[in-house]
Amino acid sequence: MSKVEVYSKGYCPFCHRAKALLNQKGVEFIEYEIDVRPELRDEMITRANGGYTVPQIFINDQHIGGCDEMLGLEARNKLDPLLAV
Repeated sequence: MSKVEVYSKGYCPFCHRAKALLNQKGVEFIEYEIDVRPELRDEMITRANGGYTVPQIFINDQHIGGCDEMLGLEARNKLDPLLAV
């Protein structure tokens, strides 16, 4: 199983959508809530090469982008191999 990390905010609808897809696939993930722990925001931006919107999603330390990018991977059947589901 791949290591999945999601930087999110509690009120973010895109975060909820991304997490719902991961939950639907039965994928465990580490969630970093930057509205609860704002000190993680700078770490997220650095890891995401300047990406400052949420969610920012990483699979095995590879930045895949946000919700739209993850849904795009799913639509092209490229998400499951990354997740090793």
